[in-house]
Amino acid sequence: MTVRHRAAVLGSPVAHSLSPVLHTAAYAALGLDGWSYGRHEVDEAALPGFLAALDVPGEGWAGLSLTMPLKRAVIPLLDEVGPAALAVEAVNTVVFTADGCRTGDNTDIPGLVAALAERGVEKVEAAAVLGGGATASSAVAALARVCTGEVTAYVRSPERAAEMRALGERLGVAVRTAPWERAADALASPLTVSTTPAGAADALAAAVPDRPGVLFDVLYHPWPTPLAAACAARGGTVLGGLDLLVHQAVLQCELFTGVRPGPLAAMRAAGEAALAAR
Repeated sequence: MTVRHRAAVLGSPVAHSLSPVLHTAAYAALGLDGWSYGRHEVDEAALPGFLAALDVPGEGWAGLSLTMPLKRAVIPLLDEVGPAALAVEAVNTVVFTADGCRTGDNTDIPGLVAALAERGVEKVEAAAVLGGGATASSAVAALARVCTGEVTAYVRSPERAAEMRALGERLGVAVRTAPWERAADALASPLTVSTTPAGAADALAAAVPDRPGVLFDVLYHPWPTPLAAACAARGGTVLGGLDLLVHQAVLQCELFTGVRPGPLAAMRAAGEAALAAR
């Protein structure tokens, strides 16, 4: 089979990424012969050279998925960046146009909104975010579309707190910050988005209330996290990292291929099978 279009995920580390599984399943479901999706270990120092070496015009590269630590580093290397990605200073998607331009976007934001909507969560009166990194910024941007009231971000440093409040001002959403030592208070919110690394929020499992709200924990391996398991055991609605990963990947697939809608069910099934095999 002759490969006519290529896409890939870049990052460091990247060996764990499920993106090749999801996108390859999408191409198969859509009957797109000649499409391939790979994985490349690329750090910030190597990114400019990698992009410069791509054969962009005509047949060849359709797009890239970016994971850490490249989401911010790629911005000055692009020709255009979408407003949402600029607001959060995080690009997770690069699309190559027919004339060779590199355009950046962020599908984590609409992906999070779509994942919540799929579970019937379209509007909440308040929300909380655990963490203050790049994923937390995308979560705040998504909550700007979902939350009608205040968003409280629980962070570990005054610097992160200032960044989150400034982000809220740019996005037009009221962001209040609180120290990480009070993170258990987040679980009283109608919607809590946990963006912390594995293990960082495990201790909060003991603080889950008897009637929890919605928890969106962006981790997907290992799953469930102690926090997610505790919320589910008490009857709360729980979303995981695979929900976000699949929904943002569907949007990436649509941008890369131009085919809409993307095959959500096929991509989710492939992701579930891959995680079950780990």
